[in-house]
Amino acid sequence: MSIEDNKRLVCRLYEETDKQNFAAMDEFFSADLIDHDPPPIPELKPGLEGIKQAFKVFASAYPDGTHVIHDLIAEGDRVVVRVSGTGTQTGEFKGIKPTGKKVEMTGIVIYRIEKGKIVERWAQHNFLGFVMQQLGVVSLPGHGLSHPS
Repeated sequence: MSIEDNKRLVCRLYEETDKQNFAAMDEFFSADLIDHDPPPIPELKPGLEGIKQAFKVFASAYPDGTHVIHDLIAEGDRVVVRVSGTGTQTGEFKGIKPTGKKVEMTGIVIYRIEKGKIVERWAQHNFLGFVMQQLGVVSLPGHGLSHPS
C-alpha cells in the first residue's frame, strides 16, 4: 500500500467509529495487533479486543461522539494522527452518572500498517482531562473540586 492508502485507512477508521460501526474494526486492525499502550480503561483487555471495548464504552456514554483529525502525517509504514474527540455524556461512564456535559479529549496516535492493516499502535490521550476534570470528578491544583450533577 502507498502512503496515501495508509492515510486513507486511518481516516476511514475514525469515520467508521463515529458511525459506531465497530464490526469494521477487524477491517482496519490485524488480529495480531500489538498495542504498546494500555487501554484507556484499565480493566479492558489488551490489544484489538481492548480497543473494540474502549470504543464501545465511549460510544455508550457519549453516543454523539465524533472525531476531528487535526494533523495526519505519514512516512513509510507509519501514520501519525493528532486527533480530538468530542461528545456529550448522556450515558454512564466509569460509574459517573450522565451529566449532560460536552467533553473533549485530545490525543496523538502512531499506527504502523502492513498489507492494509494496522499491526502496531502507540497512543497518548489526555484521558484525565477528558473525563475526570471536564466531568467535575477531579480538579487541577489551585482549582476547586466540583461534583457531577
